[in-house]
Amino acid sequence: MSFPGFSSPAAGPEAPLDMLAACHTRVEKQCLTLLRLQPYLVEHGSDAAAREAAGAVMRYFDTAAKHHHEDEEQDLFPALLEAMAGSDAVCIRELTRDLVAEHRRLEGRWTALREKLEAIADGEAMTLSANEVADFVNAYRAHILKEDTELLPMAARLLGEESLKDIGQAMRARRGF
Repeated sequence: MSFPGFSSPAAGPEAPLDMLAACHTRVEKQCLTLLRLQPYLVEHGSDAAAREAAGAVMRYFDTAAKHHHEDEEQDLFPALLEAMAGSDAVCIRELTRDLVAEHRRLEGRWTALREKLEAIADGEAMTLSANEVADFVNAYRAHILKEDTELLPMAARLLGEESLKDIGQAMRARRGF
C-alpha cells in the first residue's frame, strides 16, 4: 500500500485502501478548483470556464465523494470494529464516530456551496464567498489528514485479506462496476 498521498487515478476496488487514499487526492484537486474559482468569478463572472469548473466540482462531490463516505461508513468502519472486537475497540469507535460526524458536517457545507455552484453552472451571475470556500476546503483537508494518518494506516494494519476483498466488492457494487 502506498498511501498517504496516493496519487494514481488507477486505484480500484481490488485495493480498497489505496482507492480511498486516491480519492483524497482527487478531493484536493476539486478543492483547488474551488479556491481558484472564487476569485475568478469576481473578475469574469459565470462565463463558460466558470460554468465548466462549477459543473465538474458538483459532479465529483455529488458522486465520488458521496460514495467515498458510504465506503467508509458502510464497509470500512464496521470491518475495523469487527477486527478489534474485544481489544482496543474504544479507540476505533471514537475515531469512526468522529469521522462520521465530520462527514455530516462536510455534507452540510457541501449542500450550501452546491446551490451556488449550480447557479454558476447554469450561467447565473453568482459569486462565492472566500470564507465559505476556505471553510469547506480547510474542513476537508483536516478530515483527509485524519483519515490518511490515522484511519487508513490502522485499516492496513488490522484488516485481513478477506475483509479487504469484501470491502472492495462492496465498493465495486456501489459504483456499478
